[in-house]
Amino acid sequence: MCMLFADDIVLVDETKDGVNRKLELWRNTLESKDFKLSRTKTEYMHCEFRNTRHRDDGVVKLGEVEVPKVNHFRYLGSIIQHDGNIENDVTHRIQAGWKKWRSATGVICDRNVPTKLKEKFYRTAIRPAMLYGSECWAIKQQQLHKMNVAEMRMIRWMCGKTRKDRIRNI
Repeated sequence: MCMLFADDIVLVDETKDGVNRKLELWRNTLESKDFKLSRTKTEYMHCEFRNTRHRDDGVVKLGEVEVPKVNHFRYLGSIIQHDGNIENDVTHRIQAGWKKWRSATGVICDRNVPTKLKEKFYRTAIRPAMLYGSECWAIKQQQLHKMNVAEMRMIRWMCGKTRKDRIRNI
């Protein structure tokens, strides 16, 4: 299997030999068109989604250069982990929400800006940054709680409230 997006390529195979064949085919095809496959950015990940153990012999090579093995990598804004866990992706999305939040604090924390306008901005800019790619997550209760905590902190701050004000979550 092969997934393409802009200049990112994901090659998937059951064996390292299969990945090596596909990688060599891509390298030859690209180089015949005067393109190059980056040897410094290329990495591979062995996924362990099933309980069965496969032998981990051989290496993945790009030409004569050994490709480094990683436990997670970023693809299209998501962090994919070798064990199928999404903890790093959830943390990354929360950080993306806070980054968007910080870029807009001048408006969001201004007491002269109406709450309705702040709410609209939050729903159109900050929340989508936090939830990007989450529609395909198999999320756990603990991870959902982390997302809710971050969102409530942002909303309280936006409204000029703190936990000491004892306003209950709805």
